[in-house]
Amino acid sequence: MTTFDNLLDRFGRWLAQRLRREAPGEEPFVPADPDALRRSLRPGDVLLIAGSSKLSTAIKYLTQSTWSHAAFYVGDVLGGSAGAEPHMLIEVTPVEGCVSVPLSKYERFHTRICRPVGLTSTDREDVLGFMVSRLGTQYDMRNIFDLARYLLPTPPVPARWRRRMIALGSGEPTRTICSTLIAEAFGRVQYPILPSVERVTGETPGISRFRRQEILHIRHYSLYAPADFDLSPYFAIVKPTLEEGFNYKGLTWAGEASAGSDLPAKKDLQH
Repeated sequence: MTTFDNLLDRFGRWLAQRLRREAPGEEPFVPADPDALRRSLRPGDVLLIAGSSKLSTAIKYLTQSTWSHAAFYVGDVLGGSAGAEPHMLIEVTPVEGCVSVPLSKYERFHTRICRPVGLTSTDREDVLGFMVSRLGTQYDMRNIFDLARYLLPTPPVPARWRRRMIALGSGEPTRTICSTLIAEAFGRVQYPILPSVERVTGETPGISRFRRQEILHIRHYSLYAPADFDLSPYFAIVKPTLEEGFNYKGLTWAGEASAGSDLPAKKDLQH
């Protein structure tokens, strides 16, 4: 790598650091219960996060979703030093590359658990092994264009082209922003995330030229975004409150019910 390339790479990492800085004072509308989240997660789960940085805002806009980041839950396979919180998530960031982090990093964020349905124990171990093997991977930040597209939180991009903007460029900085590593891990065991429907026409043997046949296949991992795990028909949405047995009759409402009404006077709930 030349001196100029080194400067571009350093500038790219500086830009990525600024883009991912969370906006101060941003709190989720519906805060997560950290303890319930810990009890509900299982190895192989994908944890979606709704961030508030410029980078997060751009990704949410381009994908037209709530989710800007995804991390992979590995449980206690990484171990940990005495007295330190164990690292149970593996994620990819623009600055550090592929790293492990404690679950507490996202305890103040709005999150969602996505669980692959029917994944065999052997395939789960393969997916976990692949994610662990990628720890320490760094990505080339020299293609500034890949990062500069995120400088504007709401670029004037037609809706049908927004998703394509994520895959635009050399692909290296893109891999640090999108959920491509997790998608690649599941792709290695041929576990689908989203179906891609193609229309086939023409002189294909066995298919009439006037007939269109829908073909289901696994998308290439480089095209995936965090929201795709939420939209996936193959991943179950796990909500910790429901997993632990929700009984609305057991809720205690703050305040007294107003006279002549069956509803609480205040909307605050005491859990």
